[in-house]
Amino acid sequence: MTSSSVLSAVTFVFAGAALLYWCTWIFRNPALGRCATWVSLAAVAACTAGIVLRWVESHRMGIGRAPLSNMYESLVFFSWTIMAVYLVIERQYRTKTLGAVVTPLAFLAMAYASLSPDVNRTIQPLIPALKSNWLIAHVFTCFLGYAAFAVAFGASILYLLKRKDAEGTGWVLSHLPDVAVLDDLTHQTILLGFLFLSLGIITGAVWANSAWGSYWSWDPKETWSLITWFIYATVLHTRMVKGWYGKRTAFLSVLGFAAVLFTYFGVNLLPGLHSYAQ
Repeated sequence: MTSSSVLSAVTFVFAGAALLYWCTWIFRNPALGRCATWVSLAAVAACTAGIVLRWVESHRMGIGRAPLSNMYESLVFFSWTIMAVYLVIERQYRTKTLGAVVTPLAFLAMAYASLSPDVNRTIQPLIPALKSNWLIAHVFTCFLGYAAFAVAFGASILYLLKRKDAEGTGWVLSHLPDVAVLDDLTHQTILLGFLFLSLGIITGAVWANSAWGSYWSWDPKETWSLITWFIYATVLHTRMVKGWYGKRTAFLSVLGFAAVLFTYFGVNLLPGLHSYAQ
Protein backbone atom coordinates (compact mmCIF):
# COMPACT_ATOMS: atom_id res chain seq x y z
CA MET A 1 0.00 0.00 0.00
CA THR A 2 1.39 3.37 -1.02
CA SER A 3 1.31 6.56 1.01
CA SER A 4 -1.07 8.15 -1.52
CA SER A 5 -3.62 5.37 -1.06
CA VAL A 6 -3.31 5.59 2.73
CA LEU A 7 -3.80 9.35 2.67
CA SER A 8 -6.74 9.01 0.26
CA ALA A 9 -8.42 6.70 2.78
CA VAL A 10 -7.64 9.18 5.56
CA THR A 11 -9.74 11.74 3.65
CA PHE A 12 -12.86 9.79 4.62
CA VAL A 13 -11.79 9.72 8.27
CA PHE A 14 -11.56 13.52 8.17
CA ALA A 15 -15.03 13.58 6.57
CA GLY A 16 -16.37 11.35 9.33
CA ALA A 17 -14.94 13.63 12.01
CA ALA A 18 -16.50 16.72 10.40
CA LEU A 19 -19.87 14.96 10.11
CA LEU A 20 -19.79 13.88 13.76
CA TYR A 21 -19.01 17.42 14.92
CA TRP A 22 -21.95 18.70 12.89
CA CYS A 23 -24.22 16.06 14.45
CA THR A 24 -22.90 17.01 17.89
CA TRP A 25 -23.82 20.63 17.21
CA ILE A 26 -27.27 19.81 15.85
CA PHE A 27 -28.34 17.11 18.32
CA ARG A 28 -26.33 18.33 21.34
CA ASN A 29 -25.37 14.76 22.15
CA PRO A 30 -22.26 14.38 24.36
CA ALA A 31 -21.71 10.81 23.14
CA LEU A 32 -21.47 12.05 19.55
CA GLY A 33 -18.99 14.68 20.72
CA ARG A 34 -16.77 12.04 22.28
CA CYS A 35 -16.95 9.98 19.10
CA ALA A 36 -16.02 13.05 17.05
CA THR A 37 -12.94 13.61 19.19
CA TRP A 38 -11.82 9.99 18.91
CA VAL A 39 -12.33 9.96 15.14
CA SER A 40 -10.34 13.19 14.90
CA LEU A 41 -7.52 11.63 16.89
CA ALA A 42 -7.64 8.62 14.56
CA ALA A 43 -7.48 10.97 11.56
CA VAL A 44 -4.37 12.69 12.96
CA ALA A 45 -2.73 9.33 13.72
CA ALA A 46 -3.53 7.89 10.28
CA CYS A 47 -2.39 11.08 8.55
CA THR A 48 0.85 10.96 10.53
CA ALA A 49 1.37 7.37 9.37
CA GLY A 50 0.76 8.40 5.76
CA ILE A 51 3.25 11.26 5.98
CA VAL A 52 5.90 8.98 7.53
CA LEU A 53 5.24 6.31 4.88
CA ARG A 54 5.71 8.89 2.13
CA TRP A 55 9.01 9.94 3.72
CA VAL A 56 10.11 6.28 3.77
CA GLU A 57 9.07 5.87 0.13
CA SER A 58 11.21 8.84 -0.87
CA HIS A 59 14.23 7.22 0.81
CA ARG A 60 13.56 3.95 -1.01
CA MET A 61 13.52 5.88 -4.29
CA GLY A 62 16.91 7.40 -3.43
CA ILE A 63 15.43 10.89 -3.00
CA GLY A 64 15.24 10.98 0.80
CA ARG A 65 13.41 14.22 1.54
CA ALA A 66 10.74 15.43 3.95
CA PRO A 67 7.27 15.25 2.33
CA LEU A 68 6.62 18.99 2.49
CA SER A 69 7.70 20.36 -0.86
CA ASN A 70 4.80 20.29 -3.34
CA MET A 71 1.10 21.15 -3.41
CA TYR A 72 -0.05 17.63 -2.54
CA GLU A 73 2.28 17.26 0.43
CA SER A 74 1.59 20.75 1.71
CA LEU A 75 -2.19 20.17 1.57
CA VAL A 76 -1.82 16.96 3.54
CA PHE A 77 0.36 18.70 6.10
CA PHE A 78 -2.08 21.63 6.27
CA SER A 79 -4.92 19.21 7.07
CA TRP A 80 -2.78 17.53 9.72
CA THR A 81 -1.85 20.80 11.42
CA ILE A 82 -5.42 22.12 11.39
CA MET A 83 -6.75 18.99 13.08
CA ALA A 84 -3.86 18.75 15.55
CA VAL A 85 -4.10 22.40 16.61
CA TYR A 86 -7.88 22.14 16.88
CA LEU A 87 -7.69 19.10 19.18
CA VAL A 88 -5.33 20.96 21.51
CA ILE A 89 -7.73 23.92 21.59
CA GLU A 90 -10.71 21.62 22.16
CA ARG A 91 -9.02 20.08 25.17
CA GLN A 92 -8.05 23.50 26.52
CA TYR A 93 -11.45 25.20 26.08
CA ARG A 94 -13.64 22.08 26.38
CA THR A 95 -15.92 23.00 23.49
CA LYS A 96 -16.94 20.66 20.68
CA THR A 97 -18.96 23.15 18.65
CA LEU A 98 -15.86 24.75 17.17
CA GLY A 99 -15.10 21.43 15.48
CA ALA A 100 -18.15 21.85 13.25
CA VAL A 101 -16.46 24.85 11.61
CA VAL A 102 -12.78 23.89 11.79
CA THR A 103 -12.74 20.17 10.87
CA PRO A 104 -14.49 20.76 7.51
CA LEU A 105 -11.53 22.98 6.58
CA ALA A 106 -9.16 20.09 7.26
CA PHE A 107 -11.40 17.73 5.28
CA LEU A 108 -11.62 20.09 2.29
CA ALA A 109 -7.83 20.48 2.13
CA MET A 110 -7.41 16.70 2.35
CA ALA A 111 -10.11 16.06 -0.25
CA TYR A 112 -8.53 18.52 -2.67
CA ALA A 113 -5.15 16.85 -2.20
CA SER A 114 -6.51 13.33 -2.71
CA LEU A 115 -9.23 13.81 -5.32
CA SER A 116 -8.33 16.79 -7.50
CA PRO A 117 -6.94 15.84 -10.94
CA ASP A 118 -4.86 19.04 -10.88
CA VAL A 119 -2.71 17.89 -7.94
CA ASN A 120 0.43 15.88 -8.72
CA ARG A 121 0.81 13.09 -6.14
CA THR A 122 4.10 11.63 -7.36
CA ILE A 123 7.29 11.86 -5.29
CA GLN A 124 9.79 14.02 -7.13
CA PRO A 125 13.35 15.07 -6.28
CA LEU A 126 13.99 18.56 -4.98
CA ILE A 127 15.75 21.22 -6.98
CA PRO A 128 19.17 22.05 -5.44
CA ALA A 129 17.96 25.30 -3.83
CA LEU A 130 15.32 23.40 -1.83
CA LYS A 131 17.74 20.82 -0.43
CA SER A 132 18.09 22.44 2.97
CA ASN A 133 17.13 21.75 6.56
CA TRP A 134 15.52 25.18 6.51
CA LEU A 135 12.76 23.65 4.38
CA ILE A 136 11.35 21.71 7.33
CA ALA A 137 11.63 24.64 9.75
CA HIS A 138 10.05 27.09 7.29
CA VAL A 139 7.13 24.90 6.22
CA PHE A 140 6.44 23.60 9.74
CA THR A 141 6.25 27.05 11.31
CA CYS A 142 4.21 28.58 8.47
CA PHE A 143 1.60 25.85 8.49
CA LEU A 144 1.29 25.84 12.26
CA GLY A 145 0.54 29.55 11.90
CA TYR A 146 -2.00 28.88 9.14
CA ALA A 147 -3.66 26.19 11.25
CA ALA A 148 -3.97 28.53 14.25
CA PHE A 149 -5.51 31.16 11.96
CA ALA A 150 -7.98 28.52 10.71
CA VAL A 151 -9.09 27.87 14.30
CA ALA A 152 -9.35 31.64 14.89
CA PHE A 153 -11.49 31.89 11.76
CA GLY A 154 -13.81 29.19 13.10
CA ALA A 155 -14.08 30.93 16.47
CA SER A 156 -14.81 34.24 14.70
CA ILE A 157 -17.63 32.70 12.66
CA LEU A 158 -19.18 31.26 15.83
CA TYR A 159 -18.78 34.63 17.56
CA LEU A 160 -20.65 36.41 14.77
CA LEU A 161 -23.40 33.77 14.82
CA LYS A 162 -23.70 33.98 18.60
CA ARG A 163 -23.88 37.76 18.41
CA LYS A 164 -26.66 37.54 15.84
CA ASP A 165 -28.55 35.19 18.14
CA ALA A 166 -28.12 37.60 21.05
CA GLU A 167 -29.65 40.34 18.91
CA GLY A 168 -32.84 38.30 18.63
CA THR A 169 -32.75 37.11 15.02
CA GLY A 170 -34.40 33.83 15.95
CA TRP A 171 -31.34 31.65 15.37
CA VAL A 172 -31.21 28.73 17.79
CA LEU A 173 -27.57 29.06 18.85
CA SER A 174 -27.91 29.41 22.59
CA HIS A 175 -25.73 26.36 23.22
CA LEU A 176 -22.68 27.97 21.63
CA PRO A 177 -19.89 29.13 23.99
CA ASP A 178 -20.32 32.59 25.46
CA VAL A 179 -19.24 35.49 23.24
CA ALA A 180 -16.50 36.41 25.74
CA VAL A 181 -15.06 32.88 25.46
CA LEU A 182 -15.18 32.97 21.66
CA ASP A 183 -13.56 36.41 21.59
CA ASP A 184 -10.78 35.24 23.89
CA LEU A 185 -10.31 32.08 21.82
CA THR A 186 -10.02 34.15 18.65
CA HIS A 187 -7.42 36.42 20.25
CA GLN A 188 -5.35 33.57 21.71
CA THR A 189 -5.23 31.57 18.49
CA ILE A 190 -4.38 34.67 16.44
CA LEU A 191 -1.54 35.37 18.86
CA LEU A 192 -0.30 31.80 18.43
CA GLY A 193 -0.62 31.95 14.66
CA PHE A 194 1.11 35.33 14.51
CA LEU A 195 4.07 33.92 16.44
CA PHE A 196 4.47 30.97 14.09
CA LEU A 197 3.90 33.03 10.94
CA SER A 198 6.62 35.43 12.12
CA LEU A 199 8.98 32.49 12.65
CA GLY A 200 8.00 31.16 9.23
CA ILE A 201 8.85 34.45 7.53
CA ILE A 202 12.16 34.68 9.40
CA THR A 203 13.20 31.09 8.60
CA GLY A 204 12.13 31.63 4.99
CA ALA A 205 14.29 34.73 4.72
CA VAL A 206 17.32 32.94 6.13
CA TRP A 207 16.71 30.02 3.79
CA ALA A 208 16.32 32.35 0.79
CA ASN A 209 19.61 34.05 1.60
CA SER A 210 21.45 30.73 1.75
CA ALA A 211 19.79 29.47 -1.45
CA TRP A 212 19.59 32.59 -3.63
CA GLY A 213 21.81 35.12 -1.90
CA SER A 214 18.98 37.45 -0.89
CA TYR A 215 16.82 37.59 2.23
CA TRP A 216 13.84 39.08 0.38
CA SER A 217 12.97 39.19 -3.31
CA TRP A 218 9.33 40.41 -3.27
CA ASP A 219 8.18 37.11 -4.69
CA PRO A 220 4.32 37.04 -4.79
CA LYS A 221 4.08 34.60 -1.89
CA GLU A 222 6.58 36.61 0.16
CA THR A 223 4.59 39.76 -0.52
CA TRP A 224 1.26 38.21 0.42
CA SER A 225 2.77 36.58 3.50
CA LEU A 226 3.82 40.06 4.58
CA ILE A 227 0.32 41.40 3.86
CA THR A 228 -1.17 38.59 5.96
CA TRP A 229 1.32 39.34 8.73
CA PHE A 230 0.28 43.01 8.73
CA ILE A 231 -3.42 42.12 8.92
CA TYR A 232 -2.92 39.99 12.01
CA ALA A 233 -0.48 42.50 13.46
CA THR A 234 -3.29 45.05 13.10
CA VAL A 235 -5.65 42.75 15.02
CA LEU A 236 -3.19 42.44 17.91
CA HIS A 237 -2.19 46.11 17.85
CA THR A 238 -5.74 47.47 17.84
CA ARG A 239 -6.71 45.15 20.68
CA MET A 240 -3.77 46.22 22.81
CA VAL A 241 -3.73 49.95 21.96
CA LYS A 242 -7.26 50.78 20.83
CA GLY A 243 -9.12 48.25 22.95
CA TRP A 244 -10.85 46.62 19.97
CA TYR A 245 -12.75 43.50 20.98
CA GLY A 246 -15.57 41.36 19.70
CA LYS A 247 -17.09 42.15 16.33
CA ARG A 248 -14.15 44.16 14.98
CA THR A 249 -11.69 41.43 15.91
CA ALA A 250 -13.93 38.77 14.39
CA PHE A 251 -14.22 40.60 11.06
CA LEU A 252 -10.47 41.21 10.92
CA SER A 253 -9.90 37.53 11.70
CA VAL A 254 -12.10 36.50 8.78
CA LEU A 255 -10.27 38.99 6.53
CA GLY A 256 -6.92 37.63 7.74
CA PHE A 257 -7.87 34.03 6.95
CA ALA A 258 -9.01 35.09 3.48
CA ALA A 259 -5.50 36.53 3.03
CA VAL A 260 -4.03 33.23 4.29
CA LEU A 261 -6.00 31.29 1.67
CA PHE A 262 -4.94 33.67 -1.09
CA THR A 263 -1.32 33.47 0.08
CA TYR A 264 -1.50 29.69 -0.07
CA PHE A 265 -3.65 29.09 -3.15
CA GLY A 266 -4.05 32.31 -5.12
CA VAL A 267 -0.41 33.21 -5.65
CA ASN A 268 0.32 29.72 -7.00
CA LEU A 269 -1.19 30.94 -10.25
CA LEU A 270 1.43 33.67 -10.45
CA PRO A 271 5.05 33.10 -11.52
CA GLY A 272 7.45 32.98 -8.60
CA LEU A 273 9.85 30.92 -6.54
CA HIS A 274 7.03 29.59 -4.32
CA SER A 275 4.52 28.65 -7.02
CA TYR A 276 3.32 25.08 -6.61
CA ALA A 277 1.61 25.41 -9.98
CA GLN A 278 4.92 25.73 -11.80
